[in-house]
Amino acid sequence: MARTAAVSTVHLQLTDSDEPLRHRIAGAVIAALRSGALGPGDVLPSSRALAAALAVSRTAVVDAYDELSAAGFVEARPGSGTRVAPGAATAARAGVTAHVTATANAPAPAPRPDPGSRELDLTPGLPDTGLISSRDWRSAWRTAAAGPVPHAVPGPSAHPRLREVLSTHLRRTRGVIVSADEIVVVPGVASALRILVAAAGLAGRWVAFEDPGYTKARLALAAAGARIRPIGVDADGLDPTAVRPDDAAVYCTPAHQYPMGARMPATRRATLVAAAADAGRWVIEDDYDGEFRYGVAPLPALRTVEGGRESVAYVGTASKILTPALRLAWLIPPAPLLTAVNETLASGGESVCAITADAVAGFVESGSLTRHLARSNRTYSARRRAFVDALRTHLPDVEPLGVEAGLHVALRLPDASDDLAIADEAERRGVTVRALAAYRADPDGPRGLLCGYARLPESKADATARLLADVIGAAAGGAAGTSGSCTTSGS
Repeated sequence: MARTAAVSTVHLQLTDSDEPLRHRIAGAVIAALRSGALGPGDVLPSSRALAAALAVSRTAVVDAYDELSAAGFVEARPGSGTRVAPGAATAARAGVTAHVTATANAPAPAPRPDPGSRELDLTPGLPDTGLISSRDWRSAWRTAAAGPVPHAVPGPSAHPRLREVLSTHLRRTRGVIVSADEIVVVPGVASALRILVAAAGLAGRWVAFEDPGYTKARLALAAAGARIRPIGVDADGLDPTAVRPDDAAVYCTPAHQYPMGARMPATRRATLVAAAADAGRWVIEDDYDGEFRYGVAPLPALRTVEGGRESVAYVGTASKILTPALRLAWLIPPAPLLTAVNETLASGGESVCAITADAVAGFVESGSLTRHLARSNRTYSARRRAFVDALRTHLPDVEPLGVEAGLHVALRLPDASDDLAIADEAERRGVTVRALAAYRADPDGPRGLLCGYARLPESKADATARLLADVIGAAAGGAAGTSGSCTTSGS
């Protein structure tokens, strides 16, 4: 016969520990279940009665009962009190608890590295987040957090404030005339590319792609089903005449080719867009660092070229201007694809946090972004100049290319170089750089290193360049540092 008798009292033994009282009470109930003092169907004492028996506050008992209920050990029934749930004793004997408990043998936290001993991280593409005004940043987030709690998952029509300020920002900085309704906010460039592949039906079709090129973009397109066809870049970036008739789309970084740093000239831009319009081909323009120029005027976006609104998908990101931690980018699809992109976004469920979007909108709207970009351009320009000058000192025959924009410098090495081994040796000696091997699809493509200077203090530029020259020279048998067999190109 099932046990149904209710109990009015139960003897609980509270442990002597630093845990909150509610945890200790819940633990005592589970111990009683484990020992058999309590069983399925038993009614626990009222919170008032148990509080009096244990000489504790009633609030602590109520919290403990809530914890036990949430974990499935008890069931609270109106008019019937709080009963032990079926299977609770079995769970207790199996070692299940109502909360996570600290253990004596928990691993000690890893010691934090001494900031003075950290290596120099020249990973390309990472901005210096220390340049963001903490006052402006906190103000934007406080204002966003003070708003109503969002009640739905953001969709294509979400973030109207951010899309409106982006419309103004893109018009002022990139010459792109676009309404807020034409801008789609997405969680990163990879998300924008996945959406484009689905909306444009690019799965199984060829997409011409710069080589060397942005690896994450290539992987995102391929993972979404596109077939990648590498096109080697030259001093002017991607050559439109190398695009084949069966290429359904072209991915490029025309403002500042990533990673080699070329700027696509106006003639190629016009040719690329006109050919796309004639062939019914899409052009994906990744304007990843369009805001950073040093002493030169930015070239207009492909989107602004005649016919660009109908064939160019413009992709921008907050990763380079603020921080990649935001996971926020914007996509302006070609006009014929806007509806399909919105439908794809709605069905796929990819979205940007509403509070994040509102905070960034406030940051832009208040003028904080304009001030930040001005400050960043001055700082990055000085760091770039110090690093390139140091490279010229320690690699005197180096010819810098494309250093008028971006956040990193590309060091072109002789074709026989093992750039992966050189990068590994540089990291072993305390400087993190990236080998061009990580960006090229053609195994016979250019060799080199990518060195981000955005976070490189001017005071450390000379020592960093000297170390790199030593590593490169050692890899080339001591000759690379003086023979002029290396060139650099900024990106």
